[in-house]
Amino acid sequence: MFKKILIANRGEIACRVIKTARKMGIKTVAIYSDADRNALHVKMADEAVRIGPPPANESYIVIDKVMEAIRQTGAEAVHPGYGFLSENSKFAEALEAEGVAFIGPPKGAIEAMGDKITSKKIAQEADVSTVPGYMGLIEDADEAVKISNQIGYPVMIKASAGGGGKGMRIAWNDDEAREGFQSSKNEAASSFGDDRIFIEKFVTQPRHIEIQVLCDSHGNGIYLNERECSIQRRNQKVVEEAPSPFLDEATRKAMGEQSVALAQAVDYASAGTVEFIVDGEKNFYFLEMNTRLQVEHPVTELITGVDLVEQMIRVAYGEKLSLTQADVGINGWAIENRLYAEDPYRGFLPSIGRLSRYRPPAEVAAGPLLENGKWQDEAKPGETAVRNDTGVFEGGEISMYYDPMIAKLCTWAPTRAEAIEEMRVALDSFEIEGIGHNLPFLAAVMDHPKFISGDMTTAFIEEEYPDGFAGVTLGDDALRRIAASAAAMHRVAEIRRTRVSGRMDNHERRIGEDWVVTLQGESYAVVIDADREGSIVRFADGTQMRVESDWTPGDKLALLSVDGAPLVLKVGKVSGGFRIRNRGADLKVHVRTPRQADLAALMPEKLPPDTSKMLLCPMPGLIVKVNVSEGDEVQEGQALCTVEAMKMENILRAEKKAVVSAIKAGPGDSLAVDDVIMEFE
Repeated sequence: MFKKILIANRGEIACRVIKTARKMGIKTVAIYSDADRNALHVKMADEAVRIGPPPANESYIVIDKVMEAIRQTGAEAVHPGYGFLSENSKFAEALEAEGVAFIGPPKGAIEAMGDKITSKKIAQEADVSTVPGYMGLIEDADEAVKISNQIGYPVMIKASAGGGGKGMRIAWNDDEAREGFQSSKNEAASSFGDDRIFIEKFVTQPRHIEIQVLCDSHGNGIYLNERECSIQRRNQKVVEEAPSPFLDEATRKAMGEQSVALAQAVDYASAGTVEFIVDGEKNFYFLEMNTRLQVEHPVTELITGVDLVEQMIRVAYGEKLSLTQADVGINGWAIENRLYAEDPYRGFLPSIGRLSRYRPPAEVAAGPLLENGKWQDEAKPGETAVRNDTGVFEGGEISMYYDPMIAKLCTWAPTRAEAIEEMRVALDSFEIEGIGHNLPFLAAVMDHPKFISGDMTTAFIEEEYPDGFAGVTLGDDALRRIAASAAAMHRVAEIRRTRVSGRMDNHERRIGEDWVVTLQGESYAVVIDADREGSIVRFADGTQMRVESDWTPGDKLALLSVDGAPLVLKVGKVSGGFRIRNRGADLKVHVRTPRQADLAALMPEKLPPDTSKMLLCPMPGLIVKVNVSEGDEVQEGQALCTVEAMKMENILRAEKKAVVSAIKAGPGDSLAVDDVIMEFE
């Protein structure tokens, strides 16, 4: 077996590969840019080599710099992770010339299937059903518009070398095709060093389902079932699960066998993924093949017990697969939520900064295990697992130069309903402060009826959140549980406060029993009857709840039991109460005496400042282009400027008809959140 491997990547996937290599007794080498000098993957690896400045096109995707790191450390093999150089045939060729093993497929398979245009042509020649589209090279925006009209709107404009949602746009008309072509081309060049673009028909009611394949260099190939990846935003997967709640066994088998046949047609050897669009009648259409490890591979590992990274390493070393198709089953259910550094309240725009607090839920190992190809443990009722693949740590920084993913939070349980419930608790328990993040949105998805039923398509977010995410409005039952908990917590805080002040010996007798709890525009008058184990909280309508907890003032996380059911709250302090976050809701909860509540009702509401006549920068980024000039009249929806953040171009549009009175920033300017870009009359 290899003695030392280099990971040509960063972040959580580099950490993930290091964990398996360590388990196998293999030493690891990390590479890092200046922005990643103190990154987690650098700390975890046995060795680390600096490869350049922060931009990826000056460091992580410069083949010569990676090759020099290999020579410097004597690494025998390279795992590319995903993104960066993972599907670059020139990199595989350079490794081969150096006598270094590539922990991925052969160069020919990368060239044949890693390129989206070529892979579609091969699939068509193999009589695989594909989505209609134009596979040739597209020279300019005019040609893109012409082709889009021939295919018929809506169309998907995609980077040939793309991945991770970069270089992808949906166009519904000529203007969007022209605009999307140029943005996709720019993003593709910046992220992949390859600006080739192709166009295909956009299927309007699709499910995105992919098949995990694993092949060796001895002619053996298997599929490890499917992953459902239909919850997407901007063509970027957000929630994945395995298996799919939609497929039946016959469709699964057909898709799996077709995927393996396609892989073997190009002598594929390693882990790879064949992606399909599946319609409501379970007809499936080949989209592309990713010749690398997928971001969402953990859910497959959790239901099969197969360590895909280990299998990739063994295949690269020349070993035969130890598994046959008969060894691969489906044990339980797994769900993955991608935690991103992005602000869901600002249209999911990227957020950067320092993680002042980063406390993931405790990982719990359970579920299926494979040993020598045999099941060692089957799913048991009530058994669950929590897994968090991450590349960050408390005090670390989220950089503007790379993908905004912070972590991949996964849960596993015997059933889908149990896996969802475990995910709800895990999300509520995940503490992050210092940056914007999408935890509230993920929590909202886990509670959404369409997701719970499994009845969703890739248009889920667009259809269910057409105006963006504005937080969660909790129902009365949930509000009462939180109100009862807040009242009990406030009583504990008052006891602590009087003890610390030393104002009285028998302080607990002076703590009142009558309180008014106000949250989400509702007020609940409650009476607390406390004992040593907890409190009975009685509401004015006669209902009551039993609240028990070991929470102490200052704790950021409260683990409570309300009428015997668990409740996890993130807790912050505000004047006269708490900031409480739960299940995607962010609440200011005030706990007052009846007299204080009466007086608070008389206080005037503070109104936010009027920014309606300004265009504010919604995230830290770089102005790439300004489309208008001072004095121009703009219409609703008109493009005003383009801001680049984390290698993604974001077009900012006019919210209403107006006249541009002043432009405060231009191309090349770096802006912070809420910096003024332009003003309107």
